[in-house]
Amino acid sequence: MTHDRTVLEARNLSKTFASRSFLGRTVSETKAVNDVSLSLSAGKTYALVGESGSGKSTTGRLLQGLISPTAGDVRVIGADGISSEQSTARANRDVQMIFQDPYSSLNPRRRIRSILEESLRIIGERGSKVLRTRVDEALSAVGFSDEHAQRYPHEFSGGQRQRIGIARALVASPRIIICDEPVSALDVSIQAQILNLLRKLQADLGLAYLFITHDMSVVRYLAHRVGVMHQGQIVEEADTADLFADPQHDYTKRLLSSVPIHHPSQRTTAKG
Repeated sequence: MTHDRTVLEARNLSKTFASRSFLGRTVSETKAVNDVSLSLSAGKTYALVGESGSGKSTTGRLLQGLISPTAGDVRVIGADGISSEQSTARANRDVQMIFQDPYSSLNPRRRIRSILEESLRIIGERGSKVLRTRVDEALSAVGFSDEHAQRYPHEFSGGQRQRIGIARALVASPRIIICDEPVSALDVSIQAQILNLLRKLQADLGLAYLFITHDMSVVRYLAHRVGVMHQGQIVEEADTADLFADPQHDYTKRLLSSVPIHHPSQRTTAKG
């Protein structure tokens, strides 16, 4: 896989949410994201870190196209070097998301195969043979088989459900995956397994990750580059080793000093 090639660029992104009165008048405005620019590279992980309310999850939703920016733009750069707006069909296929909560992000009334096939139908795939093949490949990539595809979400553990969430992201054959706190809802005993799986998939497929987290041990383990968000802005950006060795911004220093940093591989592992 070709690494260090830019696959996504966000330029001067801002997002303002308006609070309106009963009559529809704007009462107040909150700028959740303020002039954020970043880029993602093939085969690399960019960690977006900050405390709750810093704007990192809103930034992730902007990059994935779930919400539209108030200002700025997101462009996805294809293998041919041609860029496209995030609102286009190709961009929507290229950028997928793994959500924080594996319990609520899967439809409890559908079997796993049906959940993954629906993700393909959303991007325009219709042939039954293509659907079956792509679903089988995605499930195999996360360690599951056809037998697992016939089950319902409630039949799986939390770690297994997050593997299904990863398979749902993979089934569209994306080049970019937005990971929104994907291990924070899991027991610490299985977090390392999911992180190792994400690393393996990145190495095998050349995926670019935006990894949204507040866990600095995860950042150190997984990320190549870090953007530190505070009050809607990226206040510091650096390669991971440089950021941990010599943080520049006072907020980054507080963030690093406020939590003990343990390597994820030192956590107890259990089947998940």
